[in-house]
Amino acid sequence: MIFMKLELAAYKGKKICVAVSGGRDSMALLHYLNAHKEEYGITLTALNCDHKMRASSASDSAFVKTWCGERGIDLLCFEVDGLALKTEAEARDWRRSCYFKAAKSVDFIATAHHLDDNAETVLFNLARGSALAGVTGITDNVITSGEGDKLSLIHPLIACTREEINAYVVENNVPYVDDETNFSDAYTRNFIRNNVLPTLEKAVPDASKAIYRFSRLAAEDEEFFNAEIEKRGILSFDGDTVIIKYCEKPLFSRAAVTAVRDFFKKKDYTSTQVEVLFKLQNAENGKKFEFLGLTAYKEDGGISIKKTAVQDACCEAPFSDYICGKSSIYGGQLLKIAKNDGDFAAFPDKKVLKFDIGAIPQTAVIRFMKSGDKFTKFGGGTKSLGDFFTDRKIPVRIRKTLPLIADGNEVLAVCGVEISDKIKVNDKTCKVGLIISNK
Repeated sequence: MIFMKLELAAYKGKKICVAVSGGRDSMALLHYLNAHKEEYGITLTALNCDHKMRASSASDSAFVKTWCGERGIDLLCFEVDGLALKTEAEARDWRRSCYFKAAKSVDFIATAHHLDDNAETVLFNLARGSALAGVTGITDNVITSGEGDKLSLIHPLIACTREEINAYVVENNVPYVDDETNFSDAYTRNFIRNNVLPTLEKAVPDASKAIYRFSRLAAEDEEFFNAEIEKRGILSFDGDTVIIKYCEKPLFSRAAVTAVRDFFKKKDYTSTQVEVLFKLQNAENGKKFEFLGLTAYKEDGGISIKKTAVQDACCEAPFSDYICGKSSIYGGQLLKIAKNDGDFAAFPDKKVLKFDIGAIPQTAVIRFMKSGDKFTKFGGGTKSLGDFFTDRKIPVRIRKTLPLIADGNEVLAVCGVEISDKIKVNDKTCKVGLIISNK
């Protein structure tokens, strides 16, 4: 008779919370851990999520509550309140949020994914054209939420076949309920489970086990590549910008996907977009690629990616409004124009530029970069503002976020960078002003 034996030594003395739907797999896992908890010193709890997407979901949850209550297993119950979950993706995201809440008081959240689930995941992702990361299958991992909370997910049944689990349920008379949606081929994963895998197993016996071995090897390779990315500092962050250093394609592609998926939370990226990002390395500095509401720029040493800036065309104000010390945020830059009257004696964390207040025309404004702008740099020499930025190695991605003092197309100051020679302080200056901005 086939029997199920799990390796639990790694969880000795730990607090484990099992996600239980009431179905065959999760009930088998909970039953097994409950039967062996004293042997391994495991503190066992459970959680149940009622998505309210099926008519029978309430009775399934009641079944789990009764079973746990009869055995003294603490159960956390989560129920959708005020939400209308319509898709499997929405249900999965809500369920994950419940896991995070439960994870605050335990070491691990355990789910009942098994070897056949792993095969379904690998085949599904492979059919969609996934890269290596998509065929690593279902692995134990630690997930961090946007708020910094951590969730340690484990899958004790991942090396067990469905046949082994079924045999365990029969031998130990484990009760369970059936989710009727599992029998419908309307969902892609169900179709793979009910049609593709059985056919594949007939053609290639133990195909699911072979896929499992392949996925573990892929996971090892992926772990190596990700460690290499971290060791070489290929991926870095500068405020709202991600920078990817020039590197080999396998490393660059992984870094790009991590940036787009995890930092910017964009899930609908394509392999073609990743390919364009990689080829951008060979373009001229300043070249850009816009996709998914993001803009990637070629810069010295790497590719920078940030959300596409949308500047307000009306974001322009008379310079005279600021001479009294009014502060504002322009493109993430704190900007203050002040008279040098002793009130602003020291600004250790700010960039301070001195200028001749009397040299600023009454028509001057505070604004961002425009086409046709020109700049006479400090010390003389007039050129286009774009060429000045190039000379100063100002990245293209931030040029349109730097506040300017301008009169028409004549730029008199690039705040935080340099003032024009036309407003420099000299022996005829009567009143000195300060431009105070972020460095």
